[in-house]
Amino acid sequence: MTGASNILSAFRFRRIAIAVAVGLGVASWMVYRNFDEQAFRQINWTYTSSVFLFLSLVMMVIRDAAYMYRIRLLSDNQLTWRQSFQVVMLWEFSSAVTPSVVGGSAVAMYIITREGISAGRSTAIVLITAFLDELFFVLMVPVVFVLTGASQLFKSEGEYLLFNTQWGTAGIFWLGYGFILFLIVLIYLGIFVRPRAFKWVLIKVFSLRFLRKWRQKAADAGTDIITTSRELKGRPFLFWIKAFMATFFSWTARFWVVNMLIMTVAVVNPDQFLIYARQLIMWVIMLISPTPGGSGVAEYIFNGFLGEFIPNGLAPSLGLLWRLISYYPYLFFGAIILPIWIRRVFSKHHLQTTGQISVEASEK
Repeated sequence: MTGASNILSAFRFRRIAIAVAVGLGVASWMVYRNFDEQAFRQINWTYTSSVFLFLSLVMMVIRDAAYMYRIRLLSDNQLTWRQSFQVVMLWEFSSAVTPSVVGGSAVAMYIITREGISAGRSTAIVLITAFLDELFFVLMVPVVFVLTGASQLFKSEGEYLLFNTQWGTAGIFWLGYGFILFLIVLIYLGIFVRPRAFKWVLIKVFSLRFLRKWRQKAADAGTDIITTSRELKGRPFLFWIKAFMATFFSWTARFWVVNMLIMTVAVVNPDQFLIYARQLIMWVIMLISPTPGGSGVAEYIFNGFLGEFIPNGLAPSLGLLWRLISYYPYLFFGAIILPIWIRRVFSKHHLQTTGQISVEASEK
């Protein structure tokens, strides 16, 4: 059960506690600081408000269903819907308890491999998932800039300390977007253009004296890129269209959670596309957050970016509700599914059907 111990160590209680404490701490502080009793008394909860609250939950279901469809597509339907559900929940669980800039990719690769998918294909699934997610942001950011304009996107005037330097909201955004663009270009060149040349460059770069201790990991990453390239050769154009559309629907549904929540308390009908566009900017900032799952950062910037669409005094509370719907459930579901998944994939029958007993025996 060494493998089970390894994955349990990735989900240590301390990591979960930090993610919850940071997020709820910042959210509670902001609710307390901005609490407006009069605003709460003026809330007119109607049947329509209940419908929009329900629709926010529906958006989360659509988001996860799109992720499940995508992972089944990338695995050539080797994963069942049940397996896909558990993989997605555990992947989100690992992402929720690790810094956003790190993500749960390593854990996800291990989880998918344990489902009987070959190491090469597991690597390909994780890398292409990252590629498609980043591609969504790279393509959608220019669209929202053209349709809304920069002056409408950067309304938050917050200052953030990063690398011992004060950054404005726009500066943090462009830093995050530049990082995403750099990452997607690297993945594209490595997977689709010259995978072997990419590995050679990696090894040369990490042969420098101050990077030498990471040279083996760089070589392993290069090998993963070559394996991924081999796995994806000959995929039809329709395959990529399906994969990207699943990505688009998943991210759009995630953003529409906030649109639906704002409509539960909105006095006038707000600009729905501008709310969507602001969230795109928020998520680029959150993607380079050093905190687990963007905890604290998400709650803090919610008010700055979306406060103008929400009645005075309600933005912090709505921001907390947003995280309670879109973030904390993954901690809850992950904690429930993890022991169930471990019992299933480490059962003797599962190891025999996936051929992992012989592999593990040969490794020993």
